[in-house]
Amino acid sequence: MSANTAYVPARNHPKGSLRPVYPSAAAVDEMPEYNCFIQPNLVAPERGDGYNYPGRPQTKPIGHIPEVEHTYAYIDSFYPIVNEHGLMMGECTDLSVRQPETPFEKGKSGLFYADELGRVAMERCKTAREAIALMGSLIDEYGLWGTAETLIVADKNEGWVLEMQPAPDQKGGLWIAERIPDGHFFVAANQLRIRSINEGDPNQIFNPGLPQRLKELGWAAYDEQGKLDWVKSLQGGEYNHPYYSLRRVWRAMSTVAPSLGLSPETENWDTKAYPLSVRPDKKLKLGDIISIYRDYYEGIEFDKSKSPLAGLYGSPYHYGKEKGERAIMTAKSSFTYVTQLNDNLPSPVMWLSTNDAGANPFVPFAVAKLPAAYSNSLRDSYDPSKMYWASSQVMALTQGYYNIMQPLVSEALRKSESNSLELVNSSRGLTGEKFSEALNHNAVKVFDDWKDLYIRLLTKYNAGAGVQYERLPDPGTPEKYHGKPEEGHEKLAMDKVKAES
Repeated sequence: MSANTAYVPARNHPKGSLRPVYPSAAAVDEMPEYNCFIQPNLVAPERGDGYNYPGRPQTKPIGHIPEVEHTYAYIDSFYPIVNEHGLMMGECTDLSVRQPETPFEKGKSGLFYADELGRVAMERCKTAREAIALMGSLIDEYGLWGTAETLIVADKNEGWVLEMQPAPDQKGGLWIAERIPDGHFFVAANQLRIRSINEGDPNQIFNPGLPQRLKELGWAAYDEQGKLDWVKSLQGGEYNHPYYSLRRVWRAMSTVAPSLGLSPETENWDTKAYPLSVRPDKKLKLGDIISIYRDYYEGIEFDKSKSPLAGLYGSPYHYGKEKGERAIMTAKSSFTYVTQLNDNLPSPVMWLSTNDAGANPFVPFAVAKLPAAYSNSLRDSYDPSKMYWASSQVMALTQGYYNIMQPLVSEALRKSESNSLELVNSSRGLTGEKFSEALNHNAVKVFDDWKDLYIRLLTKYNAGAGVQYERLPDPGTPEKYHGKPEEGHEKLAMDKVKAES
């Protein structure tokens, strides 16, 4: 997917104007007839400079809805991130066996996929509750296409989870939202998570006709107490492996609330062993959230760096179409972000890590125009002026020689994020404009630092310089080396390789 982030400015619109609704290649596949591709994910100059790509064909809308007179500013990517009023969103694509995917078909399909649905809410809403109500009404009126989706929607007061699914008859769509209790931690990992549908519950919002709709479709499924179960009804299971999703849910929850003693083993994909949310054992800080994004089960039995696929250098990154369970940190990440809202800050903040979070720093930005290095990035065109490519270079080296280079990279990450956090904390009295300028100046410095880090890694370890090996015996004659023959040559090599201190 695209690594691009874009600033969409606030705008005033003439009365009676229409808002275009664009397709998405993230939903099912590229749609050449609409100039809808993975790279760039959207070409729409009218939305802002971040969507202007000279020489690339402009994406064609698949429909329109009435525009409002004023829309708010926000930071966008493949999915929307945060707006000027502190409305924040996260996303994951889910599996629903009932309706795995619904390609867009003009005149038959619903109008919205989750990305454009969220953008409309960013443009028009200040609070999470407003956003849920708006997106639900848009689903009911215009319908959905694509895949099952989760949107995490939050503001300074509330956090909600909105889950949705296209309907097989293309009419409207199926959706439900549940409020996460104050002080709780929620995680979604490519799997629907809301369970009981509770009519009359103030902490749930859904179309009142949802229970009857599920029955009419023949999808209605019930839990042990006889309650209509959303996950079971949609058959919202795992992908390629029984623990593709649930292991990540367990890891995140058990990290923040170890006192619960959650087990990593479950019987079925529809287990209730993991609640919708948990109360952390201690108040979480920014660094705690960042560390979760960098988790690959290090030090426990599922450690990706100890897998047969980890190679000589103990890399937790496994390439190709892996059929096994997934760690939270993955080489497939296009970007990672944490949104931060505080009444004392001049603006909501997006902490952005371009590419894989394990090899790249989280950099803070205000909801304002981004530096050129962080905007209009393309994965299919090398451009040394973009942070995406500087981070890709560090990532490529680190992932190939993980246990050699990661200590240096980790120290660079610690230093960069510590400096950025100090800057954010010391900027509370600034105006919004000055705050944005300070963060953008810092972001450019981080970009320069990461270009320098790549050069340091390359020169320090080029052609094996800085890497020490203890000479290995001939693997063809097991009796010549110490240890059990079944440990194998690769195991010996892994134990012997070490970085220069």
